[in-house]
Amino acid sequence: MKLYYVYILECADQSFYIGVSSDIKKRLEAHQRGLSKSSYTFSRRPVTLRWIQEFTNPDLAIAFEKQLKGWSRRKKLALINKDWDTLVKYSKNYTQYGRFSEELGSSTGSD
Repeated sequence: MKLYYVYILECADQSFYIGVSSDIKKRLEAHQRGLSKSSYTFSRRPVTLRWIQEFTNPDLAIAFEKQLKGWSRRKKLALINKDWDTLVKYSKNYTQYGRFSEELGSSTGSD
């Protein structure tokens, strides 16, 4: 059975990179070595693997990768930290806990 991996890397600039691969070892090595100058992670090395999930269905892996890319930084951090209560909280009301309230400087839902 072939496995597919969705992963989150933390870059040297504290940003996150989300990807999917069927050969996670090779893919992580490519990120670290900077094989492609046009890659998001090229100028943000070194990178650290912060989260990974296995899938047996490539379509589900790709769908989840796309979903994660749409999540706020707070929600990604909750996933990485396995903070399920916070993850659920940020999933329930994006307008209250998402980017909009952060830009307004709202203290609601702050860490």
